[in-house]
Amino acid sequence: MSRIAAFFDLDKTVIAKSSTLAFSRPFFQEGLINRRAVLKSAYAQFVFMLAGADADQMDRMRAHITALAAGWDVEQIRGIVNETLFDIVDPLVYKEATQLIADHKAEGHDVVIVSASGEELVAPIAQMIGADYSVGTKMVVHDGRYTGDVAFYCAADNKAVAIKQLAAEHAYDLSKSYAYSDSVSDLPMLEVVGHPTAVNPDRGLRRIAAEKDWPVQQFVDPVSLRSRIPTPSGKAVAVAAIGIGAVAAAGAAWYGLRRKRSRD
Repeated sequence: MSRIAAFFDLDKTVIAKSSTLAFSRPFFQEGLINRRAVLKSAYAQFVFMLAGADADQMDRMRAHITALAAGWDVEQIRGIVNETLFDIVDPLVYKEATQLIADHKAEGHDVVIVSASGEELVAPIAQMIGADYSVGTKMVVHDGRYTGDVAFYCAADNKAVAIKQLAAEHAYDLSKSYAYSDSVSDLPMLEVVGHPTAVNPDRGLRRIAAEKDWPVQQFVDPVSLRSRIPTPSGKAVAVAAIGIGAVAAAGAAWYGLRRKRSRD
């Protein structure tokens, strides 16, 4: 039997900020980047919020970050992300997005995050919000460190490639599936499903959505997941909260173990 999935972009669709740039501060605190890189990422975030998802600007910034990451220890990055995930990402998640995710889960749909950010960021964020699967940009690793090369850049046409691959693996009927994004650069992702929706669309996507008569939604309320539980709409059940609690418990245990080792 065919199944149905809901594919979500991450930045400005599920969270109100660039996930890649959000972690610049903890990377600086751990000595991975210098103050100039922090200021540059802060400026990029300012442009990102004002101008929307400009594909060329974000590609240049991600190319800069990818080159900057050359030589970083993969496990160190994962540790930083796990330790700081809730403090950084939790306040940025749109309430409307978690409600929509809960609704899809209640309908028996798989929820998949598809993002151009690195998979080391995307996977834990996806787990935190209750997604079933995630796909992110995959960097080349050698001897436990990033080489600075990219194995798979999960953006533009490649998002559609990733979705089709997941559909083949999990028997998704894409004609009955859903996709949500804010950026015109994600047009291939939106066109590959039967039910596309523009969320917080940039100018280009808003124009195309009007031409194609696609639904348009505005997500405006980033509220801490820890301060609320989504209210089910109709027969929806807010199962995302269960996954969040499990991740929070695992994170607390991991952090406690790390602190104990540091004291020893």
